[in-house]
Amino acid sequence: MRRHGMVSVIIPVLNGATRLAATLAAVKADANEVVVVDGGSTDGSQSIAAAAGARVLSAPRGRGTQLAAGANAAEGDWLLFLHADTVLDRDWRASAEMLIASDDGAERAGYFRLRFDDHSAPARRVAAIANWRSRRFGLPYGDQGLLISKSFYSALGGYRLLPLMEDVDLARRIGRRRLIGLPAAATTSAERYRRSGWVCRPARNLLCLTAYLAGMPPSRIARFYG
Repeated sequence: MRRHGMVSVIIPVLNGATRLAATLAAVKADANEVVVVDGGSTDGSQSIAAAAGARVLSAPRGRGTQLAAGANAAEGDWLLFLHADTVLDRDWRASAEMLIASDDGAERAGYFRLRFDDHSAPARRVAAIANWRSRRFGLPYGDQGLLISKSFYSALGGYRLLPLMEDVDLARRIGRRRLIGLPAAATTSAERYRRSGWVCRPARNLLCLTAYLAGMPPSRIARFYG
């Protein structure tokens, strides 16, 4: 029998073995269920997930597709979508309960405060801008996680099978006034930013977002994004 407040953590992965174990370790003690949806990994990600006690599913490659598959299989009343390279604070469940226990929580969604596993000034600056964007425009990054009741998620139509911008697409359907920031931090890998540059990477992200909001199909944006 399902219990009110049962949280299923859903993690899409594709060759994320180097960071997946830490992501799972941070949530498994306080999650009622952990569902890892693999998109065809060849690095042993499935074995790592299984060893940590997660349910392991397979789905066609694509974050939107994998997230949707995980949501369909999850048993919880609440869904927490989390990237495979993002580690939540130890008090994440207490933060989640602030939304779950609120009177209107079942018709709202929450996201965590973004932080990078990099203590440099550029990393702090990019995180600060991302957190401001979340508050001001209701557009949190997928790296910040998304907590939403399964009933609200279903009413919105869930994640669409998009090659890119699946997080922005769902956030826009939720609406800024129904998205709230949760106090716990989500620490995500800065590897992509270190590789591409703390200026170039955010600039490319902004360009992709602008193109999407202007109506460019996500399939075309994905070719540029790489």
